[in-house]
Amino acid sequence: MRLIDTHTHLDFPDFDADRPRLLANATSRGVERMVVLGVYQANFQRVWDLACADQRLFAALGLHPIYLDQHRPEHLAQLREWLERLHGDPRLCAVGEFGLDYYLEDLDKARQQALFEAQLQMACDFELPALLHVRRSHAQVIATLKRYKPARAGVIHAFAGSYEEAREYIKLGFRLGLGGAGTWPQALRLRKTLARLPLDSVVLETDAPDMAPAMYPGVRNSPEHLPEIAVALAQVMGVDVAELAEASTRNACELFGW
Repeated sequence: MRLIDTHTHLDFPDFDADRPRLLANATSRGVERMVVLGVYQANFQRVWDLACADQRLFAALGLHPIYLDQHRPEHLAQLREWLERLHGDPRLCAVGEFGLDYYLEDLDKARQQALFEAQLQMACDFELPALLHVRRSHAQVIATLKRYKPARAGVIHAFAGSYEEAREYIKLGFRLGLGGAGTWPQALRLRKTLARLPLDSVVLETDAPDMAPAMYPGVRNSPEHLPEIAVALAQVMGVDVAELAEASTRNACELFGW
């Protein structure tokens, strides 16, 4: 079973003690490639260094809405400089993680929207996929994507919306990132939606170290867990795990140009 983890934060200090062992174990379990996403300006270099040091790792750079208070106007300029400098380098695979988070009420929506649109424009300018954080903000994200129409589309990370919202993203060319959330039996609405999704619309992810799946409650999440996540999601979706693995890997390769 060949797998690609399309969303990790392997640069986080959570992995400093055992990153090489984790990567070796993930590879032995069939996880061939992993995308590491930047979330604020201060970790761009760390993310890029990881991608340069290990051929299994690919970098995405972005400014995450949760860190809104840390972001400065010059950080957007610096993100553009990074994208210009690395343009055409296959180790840079996307812009992200960025998007809108309406779950945390103290995050200013207007500032989030401006940051979201600035990065979406960069994804369009550099013809890179957009890896999007969308929490309780699907209507606004969909409306914005319809205005910008990014040619390479991207991934809706940790998709947990309705089937109708899923259809809107699919129409726009986006893939839906599926991970630990759908493995939990209490996620009833999400699991009903997953069972209706076409296989050519999904990619697999862990969001490591976050979003631990049901079989590893309260444990640091890791790309090592992706095979078990795939098994659990395949059961929910009513397909063979080999079929889900093949489709999600093909979709990721198409998206990132691998």
